[in-house]
Amino acid sequence: MDKKALYKITYGLYIVASRQGDKVNGQIANSVFQVTSDPPRVAVALNRENLTHDMVMESGVFSVSVLGQNTPFKFIGLFGFRSGREVDKFSSVNYEVGQTGAPLVLDHTIAWMEFETERWLEVETHTIFIGILKGGKVLQEGPPLTYEYYHRVLKGKVPKTATTYIKEE
Repeated sequence: MDKKALYKITYGLYIVASRQGDKVNGQIANSVFQVTSDPPRVAVALNRENLTHDMVMESGVFSVSVLGQNTPFKFIGLFGFRSGREVDKFSSVNYEVGQTGAPLVLDHTIAWMEFETERWLEVETHTIFIGILKGGKVLQEGPPLTYEYYHRVLKGKVPKTATTYIKEE
């Protein structure tokens, strides 16, 4: 079986963020998709080992920041390869707090949305959160960063906690 066939499923690259009290955190996610239009609902899949997962579970809110194609690899690395348990990812990032209380990343973002969690489903290592849209804004025009571009052009790697991680055999 060639598991790399899964790499042909199209994805974007996003920052999913949430809060826990006064603390905010976010992570790179590629498993974000719209599931209904009226009302607008989006699903995100987060690894249960990640701090952002715990924050969404506790607060019941999350944001999705759509990264632009020109996002620097170092910025992606901050949210994709560093744990919020060890570093304050938002200390050097421009963001604002949305009406739900979720942080909205502004740097390298072409659009943001914020959601209240309606339900969730645990699937092995991940939880799929389904949220109802509570706010959103397009910040600038331009192509979104795709997972394919991240791999092909930026030569990005996949962390073990990602939904798309494939163990080398």
